[in-house]
Amino acid sequence: MNTSDVSRRSALGIGAAALMSPTVSVAAQSPVIRVHKDPNCGCCTGWVRHLESAGFHVTVQEERNLQDIQKRLGVPADLAACHTAEAGGYVIEGHVPAAAIQRLLKERPAATGVAVPGMPVGSPGMEGGTLERYAVVLFGPDGRRTFMEFEGLRPVG
Repeated sequence: MNTSDVSRRSALGIGAAALMSPTVSVAAQSPVIRVHKDPNCGCCTGWVRHLESAGFHVTVQEERNLQDIQKRLGVPADLAACHTAEAGGYVIEGHVPAAAIQRLLKERPAATGVAVPGMPVGSPGMEGGTLERYAVVLFGPDGRRTFMEFEGLRPVG
């Protein structure tokens, strides 16, 4: 056997091994969403379940003082909500639907993050009742703008 036969066999072995390697799932490629929430908040738990059902890997950190975290992360006081999250270098404040987070992480706009002010009925974690139309606000040093609008979990507009 000559050295070229060995090289060919080695190359074929490496190529076959690469083809047999498992592919990485989309969920495994998604960044971890780190949620800071009050330990007694039920709507926050509902929002976490919404993210998990959308395929995100979520870690929860129970916090008694969210204001310090929100201040450290640059969340404007009028956009502050009952839970604050971090993902892919962005802040996610309040009941932001998974679809908006997926778009944020795909498009990667220059911003601090996104927020859903208040607790709109029908937003993730706030299910039940008559659905309200609400905006997901993109915010950062350059100001604010509506990033997406929803009615319940359905994007509109």
